[in-house]
Amino acid sequence: MKPFALPACDLAHVLGRADGEWEALRGKRLLVTGGTGFFGKWLLGSLLEACVERELGLCVTVLSRDPAPFLWQFPEAAALQFMKGDVTDFSPPSERFDYVVHAVTVTSSVENPAQEEERVRAMIAGTRRVLDLARRDGARLLYVSSGAVYGSFVGRRSGAKEDDFETAQPLFPYAVGKRKAEGLCAESGLDFVSARGFAFLGPHLPLDAHFAAGNFLRDALRGGPVIVRGDGTALRSYLHPADLVVWLLRILLRGQRERAYNVGSDEAVTTAQLARLIADAVGPSTAVAVQSSQPPGPQNVYLPDISRARTELGLDVWIPLREAIARTVKFFDAIKHPRDNQ
Repeated sequence: MKPFALPACDLAHVLGRADGEWEALRGKRLLVTGGTGFFGKWLLGSLLEACVERELGLCVTVLSRDPAPFLWQFPEAAALQFMKGDVTDFSPPSERFDYVVHAVTVTSSVENPAQEEERVRAMIAGTRRVLDLARRDGARLLYVSSGAVYGSFVGRRSGAKEDDFETAQPLFPYAVGKRKAEGLCAESGLDFVSARGFAFLGPHLPLDAHFAAGNFLRDALRGGPVIVRGDGTALRSYLHPADLVVWLLRILLRGQRERAYNVGSDEAVTTAQLARLIADAVGPSTAVAVQSSQPPGPQNVYLPDISRARTELGLDVWIPLREAIARTVKFFDAIKHPRDNQ
């Protein structure tokens, strides 16, 4: 059994594509915040696989408010070191780290302005705490940010560029928090890079959160219909998490100091098209229902320009959307029918 039940072909993809990164991590110490979420499962699972296959001698420490439930669900994670604590006020261990991946954030929906304000506060306080640790250790920091920091610039069909950050105006509190956190990194004078994530589709994607791709998968796996909220014209792009891990590792290890890189795909698709692709991957007879209660207006677009990552770091979208969907459906179907997929 592979770590976190990640598909063997996906882990092989990560190990192969990140071949140049593993030697840089050999014998190092790495701290990861946000290691129990969607990004975290993929990053930690890939690191566990690489430690075994490449005999890296890499020591990975994961900061978690409550590691016990995660370790109960995924006992293979016991090969990692867990540090119990909240990112806003944790006590740094005596061990020193070479690298820090600060990926903790709350992306779930909030119910009121007070919860939104608390989420932003925690985002800022947590980043300050992590920066203090990186300063103590002289560690290189990867801050995992969001494409939301670009505000309306993500509405261009050509995608938001990293340089748009300077003049962008965030459209909601979560984006404000991410921008402020990036600002703290820039003001720190530390060795850091930022990875601004967009949309992703793959195994372990939450099916009952506010992610359209996950909701479509949930509907299709239940037999349909796949419900598309709105008019179905919203334009998105999705990167498979096996590619995501390669991107994060390369940005961490090779990204230019104090530079940001967009992380995502440039293979654009409307939400109606995405729903149909997912429905067909689950079963050609699965129905898709587009429910629009809004009058026609400007197209909702959320896309990155990834030319910087391609040009400077040699990164690419190696797993196209249809293949990403096929791999994801196979993963969730195996969970639903484990005996049929052994």
